Amino acid sequence: MRTGLFAIVVVPAVFVAGAETIQIGSSLDGRMQPALLYTPPATQSAPAPLLVHLHSWSATYDKSGQLQEALEESRKRGWVFLSPNFRGPNNQPEACGSRYAVQDILDAVEYVRSRAKIDARRIYLLGGSGGGHATLLLAARAPHLWAAASAWCPITDLAAWHRFSHEQGTRYARMLENCCGGPPESPQADAEYRSRSPLFHLREAGGLAIALDTGIEDGHKGSVPVSQTLLAFNELASANGHPESAISAADIATISGQAKIPDHLAKQRVEEPGRKRAVLFRRTAGPVQLTIFDGAHETDFATAIRWLERHSK
Repeated sequence: MRTGLFAIVVVPAVFVAGAETIQIGSSLDGRMQPALLYTPPATQSAPAPLLVHLHSWSATYDKSGQLQEALEESRKRGWVFLSPNFRGPNNQPEACGSRYAVQDILDAVEYVRSRAKIDARRIYLLGGSGGGHATLLLAARAPHLWAAASAWCPITDLAAWHRFSHEQGTRYARMLENCCGGPPESPQADAEYRSRSPLFHLREAGGLAIALDTGIEDGHKGSVPVSQTLLAFNELASANGHPESAISAADIATISGQAKIPDHLAKQRVEEPGRKRAVLFRRTAGPVQLTIFDGAHETDFATAIRWLERHSK
């Protein structure tokens, strides 16, 4: 454990008995960052898997969509559960995939590994929307750490998402500008957008099992165009030596622009019992799985965790 990295209990969490809110000191600037931690009693005698949940774009460690679902699924399996804050909502420079936010997540994992008996072969990463953004960024920054990662409706290219959000008149464009020093129009700001965008770093995640899930109507009834996920899949397909599995530009335009699976891809749908939404399209590229489901900007963490638990290093 790094010098100065520590945690103290602040208040009991209300989600699951045994969960607690802790404070972890950043190894970069010493600032305390809260995290939600659940440690099942079984970890006292045997190593347990660790699920690292990353909160969504405007949320915090303890108030994020489907957080309780992920925590409860972990509890049922006897897993350790960690939900770090990593500088909170993405509306200031130290958040949104900055080096501080990235290190906060790594510091939190390191602390938990020093406190609980963790199965190092089964450390999983999970997030939706902004949490999907952080999941893919951490998959690229520390691919050796994770057994598998699951990202739902992720933001992968911040500059492209800024353009979309500006056109749609949503608050996310201004939030991005607060994080990156303005719109992506100057060399300095553009470099910030690129540095914080998973899309430009995913080649470092080759070999890691990653599930990408997105709703066909996202970008129409949701805030993140499906193209953000499809382009990430293409990068990962190439990183894993399967460039032939990439989705063509024409198909990306149809899927994202028209919320429709092209006819020649329609047979690539599967039945997967237990999912909240039906699968409309699935493709794999080595250890990477892409799923487009019949929905919009939403998550299904029970499904994600069933997929994650099939993987170990």
